[in-house]
Amino acid sequence: MADLELVHGLLTPYESKIVLLVLDGLGGLAMEPDGLTSLEAARTPNMDRLAAEGIVGLHQPVAPGITPGSGPGHIGLFGYDAIQYQIGRGVLEALGIGFDLLDDDLAARGNFCTIDSDGNVTDRRAGRISTEVCAELCSELQRIEIPGVEIFVEAVREHRFLLVLRGPGLAEGVAETDPGHLGDPPSDPVAERAEAEGTATIVQRFVDEARIRLADRSPANMVLLRGFAKLPDWPMFPDVFGLRSIAVAQYPMYRGVAKLVGMDSVPVGASKEDLFGTLERVLPDYDFAFVHVKDTDKAGEDGDFESKVNVIEEIDTYIPRIVELDPAVILITGDHSTPAALRSHSWHPVPFLLRSPNCRRDEAKQFGERWCLGGGGGLCRSDDLMPLALAHAERLAKFGA
Repeated sequence: MADLELVHGLLTPYESKIVLLVLDGLGGLAMEPDGLTSLEAARTPNMDRLAAEGIVGLHQPVAPGITPGSGPGHIGLFGYDAIQYQIGRGVLEALGIGFDLLDDDLAARGNFCTIDSDGNVTDRRAGRISTEVCAELCSELQRIEIPGVEIFVEAVREHRFLLVLRGPGLAEGVAETDPGHLGDPPSDPVAERAEAEGTATIVQRFVDEARIRLADRSPANMVLLRGFAKLPDWPMFPDVFGLRSIAVAQYPMYRGVAKLVGMDSVPVGASKEDLFGTLERVLPDYDFAFVHVKDTDKAGEDGDFESKVNVIEEIDTYIPRIVELDPAVILITGDHSTPAALRSHSWHPVPFLLRSPNCRRDEAKQFGERWCLGGGGGLCRSDDLMPLALAHAERLAKFGA
C-alpha cells in the first residue's frame, strides 16, 4: 500500500512528465475456453512495442475477489488506498459537470431506466437515451417539491443525471435504489444508519414522485439512484505527488474524480481525435496528464467482445502521438476489468504496462493478460502504480541514509 506521507517526503524536483492512459474496463476474459481476451485479440503493434520496451504486470484495485466501482478504481490509480478513501459517485458526477456543491449538500448519481408493467427493471440505462432527452426529463423532475429541502436535477450525459439535495440535517448512509440487475424492481432507499432516517424518507418521496411523472415516458420511465455522498476533505494529488496535474476526459464523472483530488480539467470534444489533440495541447504546461477512454468499458458492459477489440485497436493508433510528446513515463492500464463475457465489472486483476528509459525490462513482447501475468511488474496494488511512475520519472529520492 502506498504511504502518501512517505512518498511526499521523498519527492525531488525533476523536469519530467508522466502520462497515465486509462482504458476504462480494460481487463477481460476469453469468451470460450482457451480463447483470447479482448486485449489479447486486438492488434496493438504500438502498445506491444511499449510493452517490449518497458514492463508489464497486473494490479488489484481494491483486494482479491473484490469487484471495484469506477470511483475506487480511479482513486487507486491516483495513488490513494481505495478502502480508506471512499466516496459516493454523486460527488464525482457533481464535480464533473461543474456543479457548485456546498459542504452540506448530499449528491447522488442517477440513471434513467426502463421498468415494465410489473415495476421490474428491464433496462438499467433506458437504451442509453440521448443527452438531449435526459435534459428534458431532468427539467420535469426539477419541478418536484419536498418541504424543507431544495432539489437540483442536472443532466450529465446520455442516461445519467445528478441529484443534489440541499437543506438542514441531510446525512450520508442512504442505500442505492439500483438493484444492479434486471428483472427486479428498484430497491427502496433505506437508511443504513440511524442519522440517515430522515434523509431516506426525503429520497423515497423524490423516487415516488419521479415514478408518477415519468410513467408515460418511453423508454425512460423510472429512475435509479446510487452513490449518496457529501464532499470529503482529502489530501490533494498535486500536493502529495508534487505534480502539476490535469485530467483529459470526455465523461463528467472522470473529470469529477480527478477534480476531487485537486487535478485541473479541460473541456474535451466527443471524438478520439479531440481527446488526444487536447492532450497534445495541454501537456507542455503540466507534469502529469490523466487521459480517460470510456468506450472499452461500454463495450464490455454491453457484452460486445468485438466492439471492445475495435476500441482497443483504435486507441493503439494514437499511441505514437503520446510517444512523440516524449514523457518520461507512459503508463497504460484500466481502472478495473469489464469482461464482455460477464457484461459487468469484475474482480479480475487489471493489466498494465509502464514504459520508461529507466525500466528493467522483462520478457514481455505483447500487451495482454497472459504476458502481464508473468511480467516484471508482478501483481501489485493499484495505489502502488503512482510511486512506481514517480520513481521511473526520477522524481523520488533515496529513502534513508
